[in-house]
Amino acid sequence: MADVVANLVDVYPYRGSAANREYLLLRRRPGVIYSGDWRMVGGKILDSERAWQAAGRELEEETGCKPLVMWAIPSANIFFEWKMDTVHVIPAFAAEIDRDPVLNHEHDAFGWYDYEAACQLLCWPEQRRLLGIVHEELDRDIPVSWRVG
Repeated sequence: MADVVANLVDVYPYRGSAANREYLLLRRRPGVIYSGDWRMVGGKILDSERAWQAAGRELEEETGCKPLVMWAIPSANIFFEWKMDTVHVIPAFAAEIDRDPVLNHEHDAFGWYDYEAACQLLCWPEQRRLLGIVHEELDRDIPVSWRVG
């Protein structure tokens, strides 16, 4: 039977208003897992952390930014890793930031993209689906109950 693991988080940074909203993607540098892929922020949940705390920490570690607003996306990134026989369930968050990132050692480039361009760059279907939820929900008032931190 496959293992089910929930030890990672995803964070979808964004800026701007509905008329000019952009999403931040980071390119993984050579020599690291997912090398060359354009991705959102992501990382491991430490033993002492809740998922939302890990999301804030990973955002700051990978971009140097603290969120102006961070909220839990009402869904999760779920995928099966066949080589490890593992189902990953990854809590997902969105975070508004107001400046360009300062990249850490895991990335070699960043870009701000509109929704369509960001979807073209993301290679995983679940990441595109979650970005779609973020994009749709930002056109509404984010419920207070979704906000974290």
